[in-house]
Parts: sequence; structure tokens; C-alpha cells
Amino acid sequence: MTSAAPNAARRAPEGEGDEEAPARSAEDLIAEYDEERPARRISGPLAHLIGAVALGVSLYVLYTVFAPMQVLPYRMSFLAAVLPLTFLSYRPGARLPRWLRRPGGATETTEKRGDNPGVTDWILAGLSLVVCAYPLLGFDDFIRRTFEPTTLDVVMAAGCGLLVLEATRRTVGAILPAICLVFVGYAYYGGYLPVDWALGHHGYDMDRILTHLYMGTEGLFGVPLDVAATYIVLFAIYGAVLEYSGAGAFFVNISFAAFRRSSAAAGRTVTLAGFLLGTVSGSGTATAVSLGSVAWPILRRAGYPRESGGGILAAAGIGAILSPPTLGAAAFIIAEYLKTSYLTVLLYAAVPTVLYYLGIILAIEIDARRLGTREIDVETPSAWRLLTRFGYHFSSLLAIVILMALDVSPLRAVVYATVLAFLLSFLDREHRLGPRRVARALSAGTLGVLPVAATTAAAGIIVGVVTLTGLGLKGSRIIVDLAGGDVVATTVVAALAVLILGLAVPVTASFIIAAVIIGPALQTMGIGPETAYMFIFYYAVLSEVTPPTALAAVATSAITGGNTIKTMIMTWKYTLPAFLVPFAFVLAPAGRALLWQAPLPEVLVALAVSALAVAALAAATGGWMIRRAGWPERVLSAGAAIVLLYLEPATVAIGVALLAVALLVHLLLRRPVGRRVSPGVKGDS
Repeated sequence: MTSAAPNAARRAPEGEGDEEAPARSAEDLIAEYDEERPARRISGPLAHLIGAVALGVSLYVLYTVFAPMQVLPYRMSFLAAVLPLTFLSYRPGARLPRWLRRPGGATETTEKRGDNPGVTDWILAGLSLVVCAYPLLGFDDFIRRTFEPTTLDVVMAAGCGLLVLEATRRTVGAILPAICLVFVGYAYYGGYLPVDWALGHHGYDMDRILTHLYMGTEGLFGVPLDVAATYIVLFAIYGAVLEYSGAGAFFVNISFAAFRRSSAAAGRTVTLAGFLLGTVSGSGTATAVSLGSVAWPILRRAGYPRESGGGILAAAGIGAILSPPTLGAAAFIIAEYLKTSYLTVLLYAAVPTVLYYLGIILAIEIDARRLGTREIDVETPSAWRLLTRFGYHFSSLLAIVILMALDVSPLRAVVYATVLAFLLSFLDREHRLGPRRVARALSAGTLGVLPVAATTAAAGIIVGVVTLTGLGLKGSRIIVDLAGGDVVATTVVAALAVLILGLAVPVTASFIIAAVIIGPALQTMGIGPETAYMFIFYYAVLSEVTPPTALAAVATSAITGGNTIKTMIMTWKYTLPAFLVPFAFVLAPAGRALLWQAPLPEVLVALAVSALAVAALAAATGGWMIRRAGWPERVLSAGAAIVLLYLEPATVAIGVALLAVALLVHLLLRRPVGRRVSPGVKGDS
């Protein structure tokens, strides 16, 4: 998305006074760090062939919105279309775990061995088409054979499972397939566990396991894949059309134009641009990288050290998958699990999103004073001129929400918004979507969803094993027993489990696994399903900024040249409120108001109190109030933040009192403002 740059440098200098070294392109970094983009760069006739097939898939998906098919045949046909594309679009080489990848690795390997699919890739693509399309050849007979499968059925089931796992390995790494195999092993060998063990069951033979995963709606072709084949692919198509229509460039430019005359303007700009770009990319890492390739030179000129700049970029990017109106893939799965509308899930996310960005903005304001950042001039038209000329790009985003509020289904709402974005593109001669650009945009939408499709199909294996063996209830009992039956301890254990799981697998997969195993544990403690799922969703997303992996921070540190671990820590500091707010809506008596599950006055009161808590937390982590704050004020502010988030009148009064004492101590101690850090000194190299 480097086309989104205003008139700003596109290369980041490596050091003050040194020659500028060419930065790696956003495309290179996205290919290396983002699990949601095709890894190969195919050219020539094969690129046209893959593009044509991807275009056909997009048209097929759009058609089925208005001419719905039976659920199971549609899921099978969708996987039959995208799984072969995955083998052609992704390299077979093993991907290292995130923390072992070195910058430049993917690009250098590509240059050594080329990017065209080999014979093995074509064979796997052909086999994947066969095993996914096989049930459609006599579908009624196939369903009737569910409890008496033929040998061929079992062979096809095994082949489909193995091919899905291989596609998942290529796209997101080996850990998720390994976890899937562990679950299958549990289903097979669980019967050998002692009968008095909590995880024991009577055992299943491999034929029963494979047919359960292949010949029904609770395995490979389950709800997770259905979400990828409907909501996610349609939003991916919408995002691609929006990007090709020039919306990405507009969102970055309007962000730069909005904050011109302030020492904190550069940081604010990145935050706003991250929020807006997230509606286009739908991926936290892709948003951070695309934004970083444009904004890091601006942050550096403003005086931000490399690690602080990388932290801001990563935090802004991750916010993209926490924020309405698109959210992340897991949000669509929440809607399906709860049997509620997607608009309801958007309302759940509204207040936490405000608090998330409030925390980032306050941290940026503190850093602007602590680091002594300065005003910068970026050559863009005025915000008013950009709005009057290109403000129509916001209309399709608003249309999605308005249409869903009018009871239009989310699927049709996003299709109508896509058509609107297409029509509005003709207002801009440079980005008007003629036939060729439309074809490229539709193809990009399908190609962008390939790893999500593989991931959700693989996650379906885990869901299938859980439903077959009853592991969900058994696992929930273990978690509750481990926490001693205490709701606070259970919530803490659940948060840690989701974070640890998220270190190994992508957000969507970690949410699905946690929802079927950890979700019941939270609900056992009296926590409502919508609250439990939103809690898991936020911690699944936050695993992306949790050391030692913190993928978004790793990617932005590759752009800024900063220390990776320090960038992770800075990202964690900027996103800290997001780690605490989920506890508020799970544990606080009035916490449901934070998910908009209360009358509007209660929601506004909860928002105001939580905003004060976020401000106190920003003062504690940033070490700044009116001037540099010492440890007494910081400790008092941290205590105030925690107490305020309980949202009860008594705790709110205590929290306000603690914050008042912190401010009084701060004024009495009268510390000096502190030395301002100039660009190019310690922390910048």
C-alpha cells in the first residue's frame, strides 16, 4: 500500500548522518510476517491463470449471496476451489517459528529457488480438488453413508485432512497442524487413559474419527470454514475493492492532514491512519507494515526513537482487528456461535475500541512531552480539501452499518457496500475501477483469504474432536479445578491460556480453540457466553503484541531498524489498557455496560469511569502527569486504574481519591520537567 504515501520519504535512514539504505518494501515484509497474504510472487501466464481462478471464486461467492446453496455443499465447493489455489500460491518450504525468523529470510530464499510452483505443488493441488469435490458427486448418497462409510470414503477423508494440514503448514506454520494431530491422537488413544482421569473417554477408531471430521458439519466443513467462505471472503473482496479505488491512499493522507501543528501530531496521525487502514486490510500486521513503510520517516523526523516508533506502528495496526466496522475474522465466528447479528458484535466492540485508542493517544501525548518530539510539515492538501474531494470513501463503510441496522443481512450489506465503492471509484480518474482493475481487485480478495480458509478448516478438526469426545466440558472442569473454583482465578488462567495459545497459532485459530475449550470454563463460573467470547477474542488478538513473538512488533522493528524486544515492550506499553479492560467486563458487576449490554446512561457512565482508569494507567506507565512523575505517583495511579475498572460506586470513589492523592503528591514534590531527548541520541540508534 505504498501508493498511500503522501509526499514523504519512502526510505528510512539507518542512522543520523549515514547514507540512507533502501528499506525493504511493504510487500516483502507482509509476505514474511503476515499470515494472511500469498507468499509467492508468480508472474507470466501462470499468474494470469491463478488470477482468473481467484476471480471465478469471487464471482461464485458473490453469486451465492443472492442464490444460496445448501450449507454443506457450498462449504465443500468453496474449499475445493481455494485449497488448490493455496498449494499454488504458497511455497512448500517449512516456515520457522516467528521468534526464529530473521529479517530478509523469506525474500532471500525466494531469490535462490524461484517462485513458480513445482510438480509436487500441482499434484497436491489436483488431489485437493478431488478430495473436496468427491462428496459432491452424489451428495445425497454420501450423507446417507455417514454411519456406514465405504473404504473410499475413509481414504478421501484421510486425504482431505492431510491436505488441509499441509496447506495450513504452508500458510501459517507447523504448530497449528501439530496441535490438530495431537487432538486426533487424543480422540484415538483417549480410550487407553485410566477411567478415573478427567480426560479419559471410551476411544474411537480411526475410521470413525475421519468420517466424523469429513462427512458432517462438525469437522473440516464446520462453522469456522463457513465463516471463512461467507463473511471473511466477502469482507476481503470489499477491502480489496476499497483499496483499488484509492481509499487506502485517502485514509493515510487525511490522517496526515488532520494533525498539522502539534508535537504529538506524528503519533496521532499514525494512530488515526491505523484505524482507517484497518478497514481496508483487515489484518493487524499488514496494516502496521503498510503504514510503517509510509509513516516511519515522519515519526523519525518528529524525534521518535526507533523502538517507540515501532511500538506506535504495531499498536495502531493491531487496533485494526479490534475496531468496528470490520473487526477481525474471529468476530464473525462470535456472531455465528452466539446466533446473533454481526451488528450486535460491532456494538460489543464499540466501547472497548474507544478505550483502546484513548490509551494509545494518551501514551503518545505523554511521549511527546517526555521525548521532546517536535512539529513536522508533511506536504498534503488540507483536510477540508481532501474531505470535499475524496470523503466519499467513507460512505461505503457507513453503508455497511446502516444496512445492517435496517435488518439487511451482513452478507448482502457488504456486497452492496462493495458495489457502492465500485461506483464511487469513477469519481477519481486515477483510481476508477475499469474491467481490468475490477478483475484484479476481486482476485486479490480471494487470494487474501486463502490462509484463513486453510486455518479455519484445520481448526474444524479441533472442533470436531472436541464435539466427538466431549473434551470441551472436560477441559472446562480442569480449568475451574485448577483455579480452585474462584471466578477471578479462572479468568486469569483463561487469559494466560489464550495468550500462550496465541503465541503459537494465528488469531482466528487461537480464538476457535479457546472458544470450545476455555469458553465453557468461563460460562461455568456464571459468565455469559457473549462476555466469555469477547474476553477470549480480545486476548487472542492481544497475543499478537505479547512477547516473545509479538508478530506486529517484529515486523515494524524490521522497518525502523529498532531492537525487536524493546519494540515489543513499547508495543505492550501502548496496548496495556486492552489487557485490563476485558477483565472489567468479565468481573465488574457493571462490566456488561462496556459491551453495550445495558441502558445508554449506564454505558456512558461505564465509559467515563473506564476512560479515567485508562488515563490513570497511562500516567503510571508513561511516568508523566503535569510533569515527570515519580514512583509514588505512578504506583498510586496504577492502583487507581485497577480500582476504577471495577465500576462500582464505592470502588470508583476510592479510585478517584487515589488519583487525587497521586496528583497532590505530584504537585507537592515539584520535580523538574526533565531533559528532553533529541532525535539521534540514545534510544534512536
